[in-house]
Formats: sequence, C-alpha cells, structure tokens
Amino acid sequence: QVQLVESGGGLVQAGGSLRLSCAASGRTFSSYGMGWFRQAPGKEREFVTAISWGGGRTSYADSVKGRFTISRDNAKNTVALQMNSLIPEDTAVYYCAANSAGWGTRKIYDYDYWGQGTQVTVSS
Repeated sequence: QVQLVESGGGLVQAGGSLRLSCAASGRTFSSYGMGWFRQAPGKEREFVTAISWGGGRTSYADSVKGRFTISRDNAKNTVALQMNSLIPEDTAVYYCAANSAGWGTRKIYDYDYWGQGTQVTVSS
C-alpha cells in the first residue's frame, strides 16, 4: 500500500514556474515507477511525465517536453515536478501516481495508487 500526497500547486502568471512535490508513504517507494498526470476542467486526465524506479529514465508528453522536469529522491520518498515557462493551457489539477508493475506507461489504469491532486492555475 502506498499513500501519495501532492503539494506545491497555486496561481502563477504565464511564463512563471512552480514546483510540485509528492510525498509517498511506505517502505517500498523505490520499487514503484512514478508518474504525474493532469486534468483540466471538462477534459480527460492526461499523462504528463514518468520516471523509473531509480530515476535514471524519464518520459514526457510532447506538450511539456523542455519545460517540465521530473525527479525523485528515494531516500526521502518524494517525487517532484519542476514546471517552467508555464502557459495557461497548463492549468489543471495535477496528480501523482505510482505504478507497481513498471514505469513509463501513459495509461491511467496502469497506475495503482493516486494522490488527491493539487490545483495549478496559470493566468495570462
């Protein structure tokens, strides 16, 4: 069992930056591939980025590539999402998710555990 708690969301102007953090409970955090998803009002939840167990491999949606960076610290049971050059289209609730079977998948149903989400709003 893994419990995930996101933090760091807020309101930011276009062009600005935010850093999201996800704190995980449990002693097996390093055995999970981790991902970030987002859901904008009226839209389906979509993949943003994922990171492998040790953090050596990452994957990004085309819409955020070059602007967002995912990282993890297995000693602290945390995964972070650094978001730079934010645009209004990045406005959404951002979710942290854990995958016990692998890493890098972009399919929602491949993730076993989810956080409650944190709101990111980018004003123009």
